[in-house]
Amino acid sequence: MLKDITLGQYFPGDSPVHRMDPRLKLVLTTAYITVLFIIKGAAAYGFMAVFNIGAVALARLNPKQIVRGLRPMLFIFLFTAVLNMLYIPGERELFSFWVIRVTLEGVYTGAFMVARILLLISVTLLLTYTTSPIMLTDAMERLMGPLKLIRVPVHELAMMMTIALRFIPNLIEDTDKIMNAQKARGADFESGGLLRRAKALIPLLVPLFVGAFRRADDLAMAMESRCYHGGEGRTRMKQLRLTRLDALTALICVIWLGGAVSLRFCRGTARTRAGQQPRAAWV
Repeated sequence: MLKDITLGQYFPGDSPVHRMDPRLKLVLTTAYITVLFIIKGAAAYGFMAVFNIGAVALARLNPKQIVRGLRPMLFIFLFTAVLNMLYIPGERELFSFWVIRVTLEGVYTGAFMVARILLLISVTLLLTYTTSPIMLTDAMERLMGPLKLIRVPVHELAMMMTIALRFIPNLIEDTDKIMNAQKARGADFESGGLLRRAKALIPLLVPLFVGAFRRADDLAMAMESRCYHGGEGRTRMKQLRLTRLDALTALICVIWLGGAVSLRFCRGTARTRAGQQPRAAWV
């Protein structure tokens, strides 16, 4: 399971998505996530799903890589679906048992909440898969540049976020190694109740935290030995420049996301003009 967590990993490539300006990718990802929380309805979510599929194909990524990154989130998907099915009220009841009452509205709401999380995580994976940590740092620093006017340490914030993202795969690898070493010594992480499993994790967490702090100390010493003093006076080997392809991509993405948003308001306006009663948000 730990090996399936691919958040923070970068897969080098020469696809159009890999060559896009990282600032544009960050802006489009933020706009995509914002639209996800605005839209409602199966048509709009289908519109966004087609966008994801097209972006993965354009990035020349194996769909198995996206599925592998989503697999560790299976518990979150199931928990979100069950929670919405049990607690969303509605008029059309499917079945009830004791204090449990499941309605059709709850089922649809749970399905669309899972779809929203699924699309959100997949587009985030697409960003990290096609953008190197160094390019992400430069993009975040450039985008947050105006905050320097109010003395916000933009460079340090971007560096910390990128380092944290970069070391997620290392922590996962260390966890897997420590678990295998503990299992070879007779440790059992899978049997017993919840309390027993929590106690069994103590021999795992202690060396993991010690290793993480040691790696952080080594990184700090390496940066100091190279006279690192933040972003002041720092130059870049690769300058970020927007190309015509970036402008065309941005235009297509804005039109596509605008179309997804318009699906919600157009359907609501059409029903109002027809004198129909507004339906539930999931229809």
